[in-house]
Amino acid sequence: MKSIRILIADDHDIVREGMRMLLSSQTGLEICGEAANGAEAVVMANGLKPDVAILDYSMPEMNGFDAMREIHRERPECGLAIVTMHDSQWLTRELFAAGAGAVVLKTGVRQHLVPAVLALGKHRVYFGSLLNKSIFDSFPHPSPQGATPPELVTQREREIIQLVAKGKSSKEIAQCFDLSTRTVEVHRANIMRKLNVRSASELVLCSIRLGIIVP
Repeated sequence: MKSIRILIADDHDIVREGMRMLLSSQTGLEICGEAANGAEAVVMANGLKPDVAILDYSMPEMNGFDAMREIHRERPECGLAIVTMHDSQWLTRELFAAGAGAVVLKTGVRQHLVPAVLALGKHRVYFGSLLNKSIFDSFPHPSPQGATPPELVTQREREIIQLVAKGKSSKEIAQCFDLSTRTVEVHRANIMRKLNVRSASELVLCSIRLGIIVP
C-alpha cells in the first residue's frame, strides 16, 4: 500500500518533533517535509507534493489559515489539517469553508491527529471531536418556502452529497451515474447554493447536521 506523504508546518521545533514522532510510529505514514512558517509551507507543498499538509494556525510570515488557502488553490488534491488552540465555532466553520479537511485542537492532537491524517489520505473529511451539537448549531437552518431541511435537496442531490462525503471527484461521481462531469458540477453548485455553503468540507458537515446524510 502506498504511504501517505505528510508535510508538517509549525514554528516550534519541539511541536514538530512531537508530531513527527507520533505520525512516524504509524505504518503507512511518511513525513516528507517540515516547515517553520506558513510561507515556507506553501513553497514546500508545491515542491514536495504531499498527500496531506498539517498546518499550525498561528505561524509567522504567513499564518496557517492563509497558507492553507494558498495550498488549496495551488494543489486542491492535498488534504489539509489545521492544528489550533482556539476552540471557536466561528473559526472552525471558516476553516472548513476555506478548504480544511480536518481541524484538530492542540489539546486533542495525540487522540485525533493520526485518524485525521488517515481520513485525509483517503480524500475524506475528518470531524473527530468536533462532530458535536455545538459545532452543528453554528450552521444556518435554510428553510425557503417552509421546507424542512432534508426536503431542500432532491434524491439525486442527496446521492451526490454522499459521494462527496466519500471524497469522490465530480468526474468520479459522473461515472457512477452515467452523467457528464459538467452536469455533476451544476448539481454541486445548486446544492451549495441551497445550503449556503462554500466548500466540500462545509457541505458535508452541514448535510450531516441537517440530517440529509448520515455519517
